Amino acid sequence: MRSYREPEPGSGRRVVIVGGGMAGTRLAQQLAATAADGVVEVTIIGEEPHPAYNRVLLAEVLAGRYAPDVIALPALAVGRRLSGVRVVRLDRDPGEVVCDDGRRVPYDALVLATGSNPVLPPLRGLFEPHGHDLPDGVHAFRTMDDCLALGAAIRPGVRAVVIGGGLLGVSAARALAQRGAQVVLAHQGEHLMERQLDTGAAAMLRRHVTALGVEVHTECRVRGLRTRSVSASGGGRAVRAVELADGYALEADLVILACGARPRVGLAHAAGLTVARGIVVDDQLRTSDPRIFAIGDCAEHAGILYGLAGPAQDQADVLAHVVGSRSAGRHGWAQPDHRAAHGDETGPRYTGSRTLTRLTLAAASSPLDLAAFGETTPAPGDDVVHLADATRNAYRKVVVRGDRLVGGILLGDLGSVGALARTWEGDEPLPSAPLLHLLTNDGGS
Repeated sequence: MRSYREPEPGSGRRVVIVGGGMAGTRLAQQLAATAADGVVEVTIIGEEPHPAYNRVLLAEVLAGRYAPDVIALPALAVGRRLSGVRVVRLDRDPGEVVCDDGRRVPYDALVLATGSNPVLPPLRGLFEPHGHDLPDGVHAFRTMDDCLALGAAIRPGVRAVVIGGGLLGVSAARALAQRGAQVVLAHQGEHLMERQLDTGAAAMLRRHVTALGVEVHTECRVRGLRTRSVSASGGGRAVRAVELADGYALEADLVILACGARPRVGLAHAAGLTVARGIVVDDQLRTSDPRIFAIGDCAEHAGILYGLAGPAQDQADVLAHVVGSRSAGRHGWAQPDHRAAHGDETGPRYTGSRTLTRLTLAAASSPLDLAAFGETTPAPGDDVVHLADATRNAYRKVVVRGDRLVGGILLGDLGSVGALARTWEGDEPLPSAPLLHLLTNDGGS
């Protein structure tokens, strides 16, 4: 028996959202707030069996700071959610999605919020020939199931190697160390979080992570995994070490792959939609099919893949107004909106997002807050205001172009981040006070 009620024909425009994560859930919530009563019937189809949750806080669950239900998103006030169901095909004509359990869900507007998959690096020994299963003890860190599996495997003294020193890898290493694991962080780049931090900020971050008990190796290329058989028949494997390019082996009971993410575009590609690195969308988040939209990690707008929660929410908010407009008819998406070609900006438009990265690393002595945003490498003619105080574990740098703040890196006590972020996000002229004032705690009051 099906676990949901099909909307009655003619009861409202049928909006189907493929992907039950943060982007899809935000869109459904916004549609409930913006659409007229009964105008939109929303169905969310998500592969994960769990209620929707805040993926940004998975590291806090892994660290034991939060229980999984604490990071759950509010339940939908309207609409229906199909959990543990995977969409396997899009039938653009007549307009249906086909699920792995055989059900077909019709749509008038379809939204792809399929997110991204973790990148599995080409490591020797990661997979057996013609195999697709990771060795026991090897985990990605992308979903609640990944988090719960890692949590179940952690015990004091367990040897864990995190491969990848970006935001996700640093977060995972900190969480594992807080649970008592012996953690090694192996990063191929010159310094941690090179996408967000300069060398000075990264050096301070490294000292802080090391103080948490994490052994950090940068400019360190991992070549492969060494495994052992865990069954008499030789049919199972478990990781025992991580082999580096110089031949040195790091003994490991757990390996966490934090090597980035890749947009999930398979459904869109198979359906004949335009795909570059992500699913290509216009300023109304519309794909090459006027009835199909895309938001979140899978969407590529103006050549940019954001892969962050903030832009996904921005896109969901805009799309809620596009899809939930009271003026659109039942088949209001069947024809392209030609206003865009003529520069008419009166309708809702997504014009891009300004992204700010935040991270808090808790420690018994003192926590370290981190924020990075915008262009942190100055161009010729830019002004740079830079303060560093190793004794207070503080590092602050902002880049100013004319009367505009264009980027910044802040570590330590982030009393000033609120005011700086608001000024940058709003692209507002800087106050007439001296630039040094931007980096004081008073500047954030």
